[in-house]
Amino acid sequence: MSLAATLLSGDKLQDVELTRRSSRVALLVGGLALAAAVLLGLNEGDHLRRFFHAYLVGYVFVLSIALGGLFFVIVQHLTNAHWSVTLRRLAEFTAISLPWVGALGLPLLYPLFTHHGVEEHGGLLWPWIHPHGEHAELIAGKRPWLNPTFFALRMLGYYAVWAALGIAFVRCSFQQDRTDDPAPTVRAKRWSAVGIIVFAITTTLAAFDLLMSLDPAWFSTIFGVYFFAGSVVAIFAWLILTALFMQRTGRMQRAVTVEHYHDLGKFLFAFVFFWGYIAFSQYMLMWYGDIPEETVWFAQRQTAAWMPVSWLLVAGHFVIPFAGLLSRHVKRRLTVLGFWAAWMLIMHWVDLYWLVVPGLDSEHLTFGLIEILTSAGLVGLFVAGLARIAGGRPLVPLNDPLLPECLEFQNI
Repeated sequence: MSLAATLLSGDKLQDVELTRRSSRVALLVGGLALAAAVLLGLNEGDHLRRFFHAYLVGYVFVLSIALGGLFFVIVQHLTNAHWSVTLRRLAEFTAISLPWVGALGLPLLYPLFTHHGVEEHGGLLWPWIHPHGEHAELIAGKRPWLNPTFFALRMLGYYAVWAALGIAFVRCSFQQDRTDDPAPTVRAKRWSAVGIIVFAITTTLAAFDLLMSLDPAWFSTIFGVYFFAGSVVAIFAWLILTALFMQRTGRMQRAVTVEHYHDLGKFLFAFVFFWGYIAFSQYMLMWYGDIPEETVWFAQRQTAAWMPVSWLLVAGHFVIPFAGLLSRHVKRRLTVLGFWAAWMLIMHWVDLYWLVVPGLDSEHLTFGLIEILTSAGLVGLFVAGLARIAGGRPLVPLNDPLLPECLEFQNI
């Protein structure tokens, strides 16, 4: 018996019934929450403008987690990391959910191609669909890029690339489960160098299309990095909570130790700081330049209604978790670490809400059951798809050549 098999003997590493039950419950809860959000949106009498802004927030939230999972898988292979092998399968399940996440984005085709609300708003969600007002000429000049058909084709292309990357890496991992030959893992490591470049380009462009284009007169060359930073915060928080859930339900008891949580906590702390650095850099450069096309976007988020949310992000997404995650002891106390992981997922949602909803109404804080139920519904559907994907598969890459080193990993 191999060293890895000896260390993991008796550990529960797969459970078909748990994944099926989780999938059914998440699908039911998600479907009901989303249906309730649609009914509330119809009652608004605004041609579902508020609902679709809320839908975009929830959708990009689950998309960012899935993209974070893909990034985690690629970068672990790229760096030949051994500490993360037992956690990588959880990220692999998240990464190969991207086709399912793409399907969840199909409702966004409605505000993309519908003409409701055009006279007053220029479109239900993206104002560049029918530009008017003071920036109409500027927006019209971007028509070769900003048009519904090309937008939809680009999004299809992004998901095709992400799905291909996810399937390629995860297939290697599943093949490695069935053989002691390290060839599948070696192949994944070779692909990782190209994969990280393709990931960076497509994620940046998708952030521009889905979020930055909500204000087509505004532009920021660092916006893709800003979105990426939030996605990485989200995936480390997600992995912490997922691993804790698995262990609290009797699985992966030996596969994931406090040493692994310690490293997850260190990376979560690092990207909290990185997000703060990128957010400040974007704001500082635009404040210093004082160009109207750049500052108007921040002006919308510094109104009396939205300034509290802006300060909440400064404190809740950076200052407070920076202090809270600083100590080594916090990263090794699983209940406390789980609290900070949940905190950061909530703050990541607030960040996306702050990016999207002021474009709907910058003079009033639009928040209520529609926003909560829409995001809850999409998270439920995302978890349902994720649980279905994981069903019957080992929760750990069983024959990975670095698995013995991972199981014996110790922080200094």
